[in-house]
Amino acid sequence: MSAAPHDRQPGPGDQSDVIAHLSDPASYAPPPQKVERIDTHGAVVFLAGDTVYKIKRAVKFSYMDLSSLEKRHAMCRRELEINLANAPRIYRDVVAITRSPDGVLEMDGEGEPVEWAVRMNRFDEGALLSRIAERGEIDDGLIRKLAAAIAASHTAATPSIEVDGKVRMARVIKEVVSGMAAARDLFDREDLAGYDHQAREHLKAAGPCLTMRSDHGDVRRCHGDLHLNNIVVLEAEPVLFDALEFDDAVATVDTLYDLAFVLMDLDRRRLRRLANLLLNRYLFHTSSRRDLQGLAALPLFLSCRAAIRAMVSAQRERQMEGEAAASARMEARRHFDYARTCLRRAEPQLIGIGGLSGTGKSTLAAAIAPLVGGAPGAVHLRSDLERKTMFGVAETTRLSAEHYRPDVTERVYESLRHKADLVLAAGASVVVDAVHACDDERAALEQVAVRRGANFHGLWLTASQARLHDRVAARVGDASDATPAVVEVQSAYDTGPMSWADVAAGGTVDDTLRAARQALLLAG
Repeated sequence: MSAAPHDRQPGPGDQSDVIAHLSDPASYAPPPQKVERIDTHGAVVFLAGDTVYKIKRAVKFSYMDLSSLEKRHAMCRRELEINLANAPRIYRDVVAITRSPDGVLEMDGEGEPVEWAVRMNRFDEGALLSRIAERGEIDDGLIRKLAAAIAASHTAATPSIEVDGKVRMARVIKEVVSGMAAARDLFDREDLAGYDHQAREHLKAAGPCLTMRSDHGDVRRCHGDLHLNNIVVLEAEPVLFDALEFDDAVATVDTLYDLAFVLMDLDRRRLRRLANLLLNRYLFHTSSRRDLQGLAALPLFLSCRAAIRAMVSAQRERQMEGEAAASARMEARRHFDYARTCLRRAEPQLIGIGGLSGTGKSTLAAAIAPLVGGAPGAVHLRSDLERKTMFGVAETTRLSAEHYRPDVTERVYESLRHKADLVLAAGASVVVDAVHACDDERAALEQVAVRRGANFHGLWLTASQARLHDRVAARVGDASDATPAVVEVQSAYDTGPMSWADVAAGGTVDDTLRAARQALLLAG
């Protein structure tokens, strides 16, 4: 415990004595060796041993009012409520900082509450996904888990059909452009006006889709602030925390707009391959055709997320000096440049990848997808995953021969073509990988691109039968059900006339990718 001075009574917005109290190791039982303090615009966080205490600042902004003790208490309770679902291992409870009649401040004492704090379990800051990214240690397995966690969070989130997705994004554009315009010396006026026009043009084009998605419940009370610094890895599992609590309206958004923040954060760090994998795994987990249609708005979503970062960095710059201010200015400009880049239209492409089992179709498709189309790359559709989704089983569950009858396979291919059509209609690019052993199957896929006026490229992968046999036999934990016996059967297929570009796939993954890039005329 620590005593507040008896000769003054702090005003309703004066938190100095509470901050001094929480900064003192002697205020805790048992006392930690030291208390670390982190300041943000709306909170002060105290790291005391294994426990974290977070109080709300007594501030009032246009978007956040924490000016009274009652409002801060309500906001602490709200923060706990919305974060417990995703991060029960972090969030514990809300505690009062009380003052006894003799002026002594205590943690959850019997006196009158003078402040409230969210109490949390402390974690290693090195486990933040932002720190892991800085160390270059984010792997595919972690991204797969993250996609599942985000999809599960969105599925559990409360829909809000009263909110029109188009109206919501129009407000975002207006606010972010206005916010950047306030930093008169940071963003070129003509560039800003051009950005405003482009963003509104994108909104006009995607508007009907956004309204359709909100009408069907795809606007939900989401995390709202889903960037890498608000995701931590605990016991090898990604945990979403520090969800936006101060305004439900700001956090009630299209689920793809919520996802776009972490996609943008990865892509801005030059981790496009991981951003692309995250997008595709998310789409696999939701299995929503409306999400494929919603890709029409993804360039705008990514752009607005980056523009918000630019605006916030510009606001921080005005509160800083020296190198810190220069760094904030640079971040603001870089995010604005990225925001503008996202709105540049990329011609949609459809790339078909075929070949017998073991040729590495899915591996190649995953490598090509980040290189095609706008950020963060193309949608990757895989027949193996489509078949598992169709029958409602986990991707590594082995299906029987019944699930591979010709009529079932045709249904799988029809679904792939339908989804590819939705992606192209949304203005995005798509890579479809399946055996495509029949000329009719290859021609039908090409017709999807023709109908949408998209560029089409077909790649046919080849390798020796012995190589295919070895690869299939070595598979572990893969969605494919192919066995060496299947390779034997496929070796007798008559594939008919082949118009797709032949790509030798008997060597390494890098060899196959180089050959495919040459066939597709991709740089690099």
